[in-house]
Formats: sequence, C-alpha cells, structure tokens
Amino acid sequence: MSKNKTKNHRVKITDTVLRDAHQSLFATRMRTEDMLAISEKLDKVGYYSLEVWGGATFDTCLRFLREDPWQRLRDLRKALPNTKLQMLLRGQNLVGYRHYSDDVVRKFVERSVKNGMDIFRIFDALNDIRNVEVAVKAVKANKAIVEACVCYTTSPVHTHEGFAEMAQRLEDMGADTLCIKDMAGLLTPYAAYDLVKLLKEKIKLPIHIHTHDSSGLAAMSYLKAIEAGAEMIDTAISSMSSGTAQPPTESLVEALKGTPYDTGLDIAMLADIAEYFRKLRKKYKRFESEYTGINTKTLVVQIPGGMISNLAQQLKEQNAIDKMDEVLEEIPRVRKDMGYPPLVTPTSQVVGTQATLNILTGERYKVITSETKNYFKGLYGNPPGKVDKKIQKKAIGSEESIVCRPADLLEPELDKLTRDLGGRAKNTEDVLSYALFPNVALEYFEQRESGKLEPEPLEEPKEAETQQAPLMANLAPSEFIITVHGESYRVKVAGAGHKVEGKRPFFLKIDNRLEEVMIESLTEVIPTTAGEIEARPTTTSVRPKAQKKGDVTAPIPGKVTSIKVSEGAKVSAGDTLLTVEAMKMENEVHTPMDGVVKKIYVKVGDSVNPDETLMVIEKE
Repeated sequence: MSKNKTKNHRVKITDTVLRDAHQSLFATRMRTEDMLAISEKLDKVGYYSLEVWGGATFDTCLRFLREDPWQRLRDLRKALPNTKLQMLLRGQNLVGYRHYSDDVVRKFVERSVKNGMDIFRIFDALNDIRNVEVAVKAVKANKAIVEACVCYTTSPVHTHEGFAEMAQRLEDMGADTLCIKDMAGLLTPYAAYDLVKLLKEKIKLPIHIHTHDSSGLAAMSYLKAIEAGAEMIDTAISSMSSGTAQPPTESLVEALKGTPYDTGLDIAMLADIAEYFRKLRKKYKRFESEYTGINTKTLVVQIPGGMISNLAQQLKEQNAIDKMDEVLEEIPRVRKDMGYPPLVTPTSQVVGTQATLNILTGERYKVITSETKNYFKGLYGNPPGKVDKKIQKKAIGSEESIVCRPADLLEPELDKLTRDLGGRAKNTEDVLSYALFPNVALEYFEQRESGKLEPEPLEEPKEAETQQAPLMANLAPSEFIITVHGESYRVKVAGAGHKVEGKRPFFLKIDNRLEEVMIESLTEVIPTTAGEIEARPTTTSVRPKAQKKGDVTAPIPGKVTSIKVSEGAKVSAGDTLLTVEAMKMENEVHTPMDGVVKKIYVKVGDSVNPDETLMVIEKE
C-alpha cells in the first residue's frame, strides 16, 4: 500500500467543451460541424485530453441531430491528431440506460478504440464495482487508457473511507488513473482536500477531479484538491463554463500560472477559442434554460449538471416547465426511497423521471416506470442503502430482487441483433447503435436510407410564427385535426389578411413546421404543395377520449415504442399492453381489467397524449 507524500506537479487539463459542457448547458445539442470548425485550434492548446464522446452525445446524435455518432468520432479523431480523445462510459450501461450483455460491451469498446478513442472514463451509477469489470478488461485488452471512477455524493450511507476502499479495488482491477466524479457539484473545498489526501495514502494512481460549478464551489475545490495531490482537473472554455458546466479553463490556467502547478497552456490561444464558442452559443439559445446557472439548492437536490438542462428541456416538451421546482423538491424524496443512489446517468434519469411522473400525475408512484421497477428488482446493481420496502413492493409486488451481477442474467445479444437488422445495418457500428437505442436507431436508419436526415430545428417554431403576426391578427386560432400523407395531427390554425381567389391563407403548425395553406372550406380536402390536407373540427377525434374502465391510456405524453398484443388477444389485469417512451425512459402501459383486446388505435412510433384511448379492452 502506497504512502505517497503530497508533492508539487504540473496540473493537466481536460477540456469538456465538446461533451459535458454543452450537455450541461444546452441539452447536448452541439452539432459536429460546429466542433470541427474549431478543432484545429483546440488541437494546438496542449490539453491532456478533450472529452468529446459518450454520456448523452450518442443518444442525442441519433435522436435529435440525425447524425451518426460513430462518424462524429471518426471526424474528430481526424481533426484532432495531437490530442487524446476521451469519452464517458457508463460501465455495463455503455452509453444507454440499461445493462447490456457482455458481448455488446466488449464489441462497443473494441469499435470505439478502432474509431479513435484513447481514454475511457468508466463509472457505475451505484458504485457497484461488478458493473465496471467487463468494460475495464475490454479497454485494457484494446490497449487504451482506463480512467476508473468513484461517483462522489453525500448521503447518510456514503463516506470518504468507503470511496477510498472502492478506489483500491479499482486500482487492483487495472485502472490507469482514478477519477473522483462529482457530477452534481457537491464536492466542497475542504472535503476535496481530505478525500484526495486520503486517496494518496491508499493508492498509487494519478487522481483526476471532475466536478460541476452548479453550487459555485468548483474552482475552490479544484485548488484544494491540487494542493492535496490531484494531478488532473476538468474545465470548460470560459464561454461554455460555470453553472451546471465545469469552471472556466482560463481562470484555472491563470490561477496556477507561475506556481509549481502551472499548466503551461497558452492563455491567448484559449481566448480565441472562447470567442468562437461565445458566438456559437447563441445558435443554440433555444435549448438553454434558466436552470443552468449557479444555484446552491444543488447541494440539497444533488442533480448532476447534464441532467438539469435535459430535464428542463423535457419538461418544456411536456408543456410542464412550470412544474420544475416541484420536481426538484420531489427528487431527493425519491432518491431516499431508492436507498440514496448517486445521481448520475442512468440512476439520475430513473429517479428524475419517476419524480416527474409523481408530480405530473398528482400521486406518488401512481405510475411506475419500467426502469424504476428494474431498479427495485436489483437489475441496476446493489443500492448503496436500504430501499423503502413499501415502495419496492408497490413496484415489483412479491418478486424477489436479484443478488447476482445483473449482466449475468443476460444472454449474448450481438448475433441476434445483427440478424434482426439484416440489410439495414451497414456495419458493426450500426448494430451497436441499434443495440443501445433500438427505436431511435431504426428511425435514423430509415431517414438515412431515404436521404432525408432532418435534424430538429434550431429555432423555436413560435419565433417564426410571430413573424406572421400581421397576417394572423384578425382571426383567433381554431383547433383542428388534420391528416397529412395519412398521418393525423392536432393543430392550431390561424390566418387572416387578403383573400386569394376567394380563399384565405392559414398557417398550420405541423411537427414544428409552419405550412401555409389556402382554405376555402374546412370540411373539404385542400390540395397544397405539402400534399393533401384534410381539415375537420376536433369534435371528431383521431382517437376517442377515454371514458370507461377498459379504455387504455398513456400516463404521460410520449411515443409508442412497442405493442405487446394484437386485436382479439385475451389479457389479464396488469398485463403489459404496450410501452411509451417519455423523457428517454420507457413506461409500461397495463390493462386495467381482464378481457379481450377489442380495438388498437396506435402503432409503434405514434405520439400519444394522456386523454386519448390507445386500446379498448372489453370483457369476454
């Protein structure tokens, strides 16, 4: 066991601007083209590494940006030849939200290295060391660098001694460096000093500190950690820093300049990079929220930086941003129910989504997500503390929670996934994307095949709509159901101004696009450049409103990801009928009664709302 003494050392910088900074500030929406435009300068700075991949970037590339995340990695590798590339890997969860089989984990690591990855920062959300072992061995087998993590948090069941014991086990497992991963900005300056000092007495590994400036403590904590012996820190270029992101790179560079810890980085070059991102950030204004600044409430709520911006964006999409404060207050209660898991993906998503449902439905645990059930079953690993037995029983009934490593229950997946995809997969990377995000990947593949990869718009649709205000001023909006190319939409119609050949222009908001149509009669088919649009009053709904016990509804607005039954099937109360994805989490929808599936109104991919009947169950 090492008895290292604290000594002076040049501090190494990892800049997070291409991953965690924009994940924390504007929901991971930065596009690859904007990264490549500044890569030449980033490559000349002399960073220890640039964090460019992993975390939520993989999901967001496919889901929102309609980019291939593997191509992003290849492009960045080519554009940054002199700088180590680093990614965040969620252990057995990889970059997804569940555990994947060992063969998928090994292949993902192999292909990541092949496509250009140098450093894998590996963690498990529960600090369950069993869940990182396969990933660590895979990285070592592919001759890349393992940075193993201790997820830092505070609770009645977490101690510095416990973190140090875990660090020793990670060192024995083969880690090259150790990261104290403080995803919620909870690490106070003197706690940082004490923890690093303790780790230096227990392990020989270089120590890397990652934190967020959510509570305003980050820079002070870095300085104390460096004084205690930490060799590496995470920062973000100043125009993409602070708040829920990391503290500013330039500030730390200047603070350490002329000291034994001098980083040696060029402040003038950093200033040029900061100016680029200062201008670029305006492009993504739509995805920023008021919740990404410094807020000491973080010390109580403990939400990680990357989760705040995504949670705000998701609540906004649910038209429930006004519920943000209630959700933030509910999160610590749900965390306690679950045995105080550190809040980092995927547990932050599990806890955050469950807390959101508790608030939006008006009743705690009225709706329990599939992921919450899996957590209580032990399918994410061992909770750090004792879970609430009443909530656990409500979630999993009389089922016993597992005690083995969760991935031991999984059969190899890779060959089956390859067969399932068939010709839709162009390479192994496509199969891995499908393994991680099946429905999202399929949508991406279909758009790619058709040559119509369309990223979500950068501007709010209503901003464009306000430009039409003079035309709309004389007519109040009306709501209609319209059908475009066989797909039905509920839209608000507004229009006014001049008439053309007896018709009046209307602007229809469809899938976040404005379509101008000339309406002569609201009950006839109107030809437009966008195709035939059938408009009729909402008195006739696409899906009937739920009125009786057998009418099956979704608990929250979302998208249908799977349908488990067909019309005519016999079902028993509690059986799963379909799954609906909301806020990146899947929610099972169950039958409320015994009976027969009389009618199904939805298909996979449909967007649904809570007031709509998705299926009808009738007694035999």
